Amino acid sequence: MIYLNLLFTIVFTEMALILSLMFETPLRKLVILGMDKLKQGKGPLIAKTVAATMLVVFSSIVYGAMEIEKRSREGGAVNSTDEVLMANLMLEASLMGFSLFLAMMTDRLHYYIKELYSTREDLENAIRLNKDHEEDRKSRAMEEPKRSKIIY
Repeated sequence: MIYLNLLFTIVFTEMALILSLMFETPLRKLVILGMDKLKQGKGPLIAKTVAATMLVVFSSIVYGAMEIEKRSREGGAVNSTDEVLMANLMLEASLMGFSLFLAMMTDRLHYYIKELYSTREDLENAIRLNKDHEEDRKSRAMEEPKRSKIIY
């Protein structure tokens, strides 16, 4: 039972994290900074290890569910214990698979938001440089007739 509570907590936390990343709120900047810190150093290694462990446990749960299904097909009659075990395993597998999917979504959403900020910053710099270049060209065009008058 504690295991299911942990899975539900993980899923709801990931959902809240995705919602905080989707809408521009003051919390969004804090979440992005936290994820940036998490992705530095040993963070990616730990995240990949946890994801791999969850994937192995997910595979084990699916295998256990397949074994129960195979027993029910061979025996013909399904006992109530197998039904309860099957329902529990299906719930665990669903929550774990959804948790892995939401973790991947969170990672990609963070990446795209960082890329969007970087692209906006580059665009603003390019616009600023273009304005400076235009002003410089206009000032040169204004000075050019003055130079020609001085030369004559």
